[in-house]
Amino acid sequence: MLDSLINIKEKKTCIGGVAGMRMPLAFHELLLNGRVAMARSAFGGISWSVALRLGRVSNLPTVWTNVLAGIVLSGAAITARPAILVLISLSLFYVAGMFLNDAFDREFDRRNRPDRPIPAGEATAAAVFAYGFGLLACGFALLLALGYGTPAGTGWRAPVAGALLAAAIVLYDGWHKGNPVSPLLMGLCRLLVYLIAGLAVAGTLPERLLLAAVVSLCYLIGLTYVAKQESLRRVENLWPLLFLAAPFAYGVPFAAGSAAALVLYLLLLGTVVAALALLFRSGAPDVPRAIMALIAGISLLDGLFMAGQGHALLAGTAVAAFLLTLAFQRFIAGT
Repeated sequence: MLDSLINIKEKKTCIGGVAGMRMPLAFHELLLNGRVAMARSAFGGISWSVALRLGRVSNLPTVWTNVLAGIVLSGAAITARPAILVLISLSLFYVAGMFLNDAFDREFDRRNRPDRPIPAGEATAAAVFAYGFGLLACGFALLLALGYGTPAGTGWRAPVAGALLAAAIVLYDGWHKGNPVSPLLMGLCRLLVYLIAGLAVAGTLPERLLLAAVVSLCYLIGLTYVAKQESLRRVENLWPLLFLAAPFAYGVPFAAGSAAALVLYLLLLGTVVAALALLFRSGAPDVPRAIMALIAGISLLDGLFMAGQGHALLAGTAVAAFLLTLAFQRFIAGT
């Protein structure tokens, strides 16, 4: 809109043909150009509002609970500095993956999702690629700093896992359309988040952490399968949805022995049932809303992991993250 106003004004030499109005007009044009430049330079040529949409930042609370769950399951004490560094690092990895997803999908989006920032002309593919890979590098650098620059650093373990996560992100983003194993690749990305969190603070991967990461992998396989149907607006096969049952098989003994775990179990069950109801309701299924509900449910799964380890208070923060994700998704689409 501002661009069009500027273009119109550039064709005029004065207002109403009065020569004395040349200076005020030039000053006004300068102000308009300055506002456009500020909007476009807020994120290195991409406005902040576009950057938030590209990064799908509404889903970031689910990454934060992944980190908390990974630390809890590692058995290490939660201390502020390493926890915050890991949280920031893995948030950067997540946002980087979302940027790269849009950059790699730009031709698909031109045909199917023209409102996305690149086909809508709000960002260039080159800029989105540059920021995506730049954010990956920043996330990796933080893992290096945590591993070697802090007294309790665990050395190479988390950075190596971070390099694997970066590779998995790029592989998924570049090769998920038409790839039958893309849900597995996406699930591996989330699995690595738990492993990185554990390795960064404890340096080891206890069995309970590995088991929970595999349960999360199964949940993400089911979720990503649903997400692949978004452009079709229907679900073609039902069997991949069985992966969504893994958390409930895992959580039975914890729900039986802990009130907090039982609450998280029932909340997650209700979320998954509600998402499936959106998929299979009569008439047109609401695939986007189902996806966003399942994404928010990742935090409830993390809460179940933490409640199962006796951390009821942290499980409560996972419920808050679930609600926060749903609230953020009202303003920034999570898909």
